[in-house]
Amino acid sequence: MERDEPPPSGGGGGGGSAGFLEPPAALPPPPRNGFCQDELAELDPGTISVSDDRAEQRTCLICGDRATGLHYGIISCEGCKGFFKRSICNKRVYRCSRDKNCVMSRKQRNRCQYCRLLKCLQMGMNRKAIREDGMPGGRNKSIGPVQISEEEIERIMSGQEFEEEANHWSNHGDSDHSSPGNRASESNQPSPGSTLSSSRSAELNGFMAFREQYMGMSVPPHYQYIPHLFSYSGHSPLLPPQARSLDPQSYSLIHQLLSAEDLEPLGTPMLIEDGYAVTQAELFALLCRLADELLFRQIAWIKKLPFFCELSIKDYTCLLSSTWQELILLSSLTVYSKQIFGELADVTAKYSPSDEELHRFSDEGMEVIERLIYLYHKFHQLKVSNEEYACMKAINFLNQDIRGLTSASQLEQLNKRYWYICQDFTEYKYTHQPNRFPDLMMCLPEIRYIAGKMVNVPLEQLPLLFKVVLHSCKTSVGKE
Repeated sequence: MERDEPPPSGGGGGGGSAGFLEPPAALPPPPRNGFCQDELAELDPGTISVSDDRAEQRTCLICGDRATGLHYGIISCEGCKGFFKRSICNKRVYRCSRDKNCVMSRKQRNRCQYCRLLKCLQMGMNRKAIREDGMPGGRNKSIGPVQISEEEIERIMSGQEFEEEANHWSNHGDSDHSSPGNRASESNQPSPGSTLSSSRSAELNGFMAFREQYMGMSVPPHYQYIPHLFSYSGHSPLLPPQARSLDPQSYSLIHQLLSAEDLEPLGTPMLIEDGYAVTQAELFALLCRLADELLFRQIAWIKKLPFFCELSIKDYTCLLSSTWQELILLSSLTVYSKQIFGELADVTAKYSPSDEELHRFSDEGMEVIERLIYLYHKFHQLKVSNEEYACMKAINFLNQDIRGLTSASQLEQLNKRYWYICQDFTEYKYTHQPNRFPDLMMCLPEIRYIAGKMVNVPLEQLPLLFKVVLHSCKTSVGKE
């Protein structure tokens, strides 16, 4: 989000910033484009801008990303190819929490698995071109796109097609359930729609998107004993884990992550004089200073990561450029929540928006407000520990799907490492909360979605957005 100029004042008394304590001299002014360019240049001055040659390349028919070839009958990217294969091999049944017409783009393709699979089928992806053993390589290279009826698409999307196939094989005496597809099959389970609310289904959709990245992958040797999350089903609760000790390597890696964190209170002053009326421009400037400080902490965090030497500076720049808003949002809802929903909420309470600001508030802003309030209550209910926060942050940061990375496979292994470590820790520490780890992972897709939506909220609406969110959250928690 660009933060070049504060918006014009929208009401309130007391001009200037006389009511605020002056920010420390060491704190720089708001950066352009949401980044401290000097800090990024220190990481690698030659990798901030990446050349784009998409004009000369074909695009994926599903999401518009750069296509890598003909996959299952149509031109598509690696991401959509892998998603389609996992969905069919693992007999996934997704749910859309909206109107089954979600926009598919490179940035939004992971936000609704139902609509992504639906578009794969509508564009002609051929599920019969997938090898039955789930291994790489198509079953028949000559198979092209297929046009199937709406009825057949509906049977696939609802899982009915998978059930019919399972019944067919069981009637013919086929009892081999060792293939990856059969191992992950949920065709004999009741429909999620019959047992879950729409919001719960949406949560599970997000979690399954994370989980399916690891389906069929080998578990690192140090984590072979960990109960597989892959047995988790949205239709039945996790089995209570058996009491065990925390793996020494898990403890060591979590300690290293915590050592990289700056958990000290934020230094940006948020104290104002009694009776002072905060203007729109002043609140906007304060939000910029807070974002600056939080961003600088993320940059310092990267340099202290235990795996810092394992990736290139270019990859770190790509990762930070794509995830910095998500990292700031996650930290604001967890380790810095007392200040954000305490001191900052007190400041926003002294800001009175004008009638024009209220009338011009966008629908996208309303959606962000609703989702932020929901996510706040989710984190408040979970009471995320510092150890869990450190793991969640690393998992979210190590996103191998970001475009422009040079070591995607290495990122994937690092991501898996901290995924298993986080699961190990939660199952050890919270033995009576068997659903805790899935609940934590469900929050990450929501954070990514909200961060993506906030980019589209007009800058002049951010003060009002924060006022509403902080007031609602603080009030509701006060009543508990």
